[in-house]
Amino acid sequence: MSGRRRRSWTIWAPLLASLLLAGLALSAKVVDEEAEADGDDGGGASKKKKPHVNHGKFKADPWTDGHATFYGGRDGSGTTDGGACGYKGELGKDYGALTAAVGPSLYTNGAGCGACYELKGSKGTVVVTATNQAPPPVSGQKGEHFDLTMPAFLKIDEEKAGIVPITYRKVACARQGGIRYTITGNPNYNMVMVTNVGGAGDVVALSVKGNKRVKWTPMKRSWGQLWITEVNLTGESLTFRVMTGDHRKATSWHVAPRDWKYDKTYQATKNF
Repeated sequence: MSGRRRRSWTIWAPLLASLLLAGLALSAKVVDEEAEADGDDGGGASKKKKPHVNHGKFKADPWTDGHATFYGGRDGSGTTDGGACGYKGELGKDYGALTAAVGPSLYTNGAGCGACYELKGSKGTVVVTATNQAPPPVSGQKGEHFDLTMPAFLKIDEEKAGIVPITYRKVACARQGGIRYTITGNPNYNMVMVTNVGGAGDVVALSVKGNKRVKWTPMKRSWGQLWITEVNLTGESLTFRVMTGDHRKATSWHVAPRDWKYDKTYQATKNF
């Protein structure tokens, strides 16, 4: 019996060793893909590893002083198409009329686009989405500058006020449905606009992966929330991974099918 056991072990030992090595290799590959997907903030200057947070929800910041002005028509006209974040046409309408242009330090070269702020004035409060860049703080006024649409401004103060003091804080964005990805460009220059992002709302890193030849590829910020890559993505089912300003991540697996088309928007089933 002991001889049979030794022969049996001799037969199975190489197979067990091979399975163990295969498992270790697979684990290493997953770790490598996660690292490749982390990318940077779109500027290409930083390769530092960022903390990955998958638990909990975005928590509102403390209240701080600022000031607000307004622009556009009373119905929000002139504020929903274009702007420094790139939310054009239907993409701009997604955020409605309660939006704001934010000063340079909150806009941060486009990284602040999509963030949500609660503003408190003499008349009441309002939650707005950052969709544009405002001029620097007005001389003699405290804190950051918010240039609000008229509908947003009228919720916190009277139209005649012009420039008003406020308190504000960054809050979680409440969105309906999943994250949206609008793909434009051509096979040699792919552009992706990311919208309808919940949680922190802003996007500081974006990566894309195909189902075959395209491995995790960090995309670069072009401007606003428009991201680019010169990798040919055609013929692949596309998965996107978004990292928001609080370093939380959301992966939209196979959100675009293999036969996806340019100038189309694809919506994920999940959000932050």
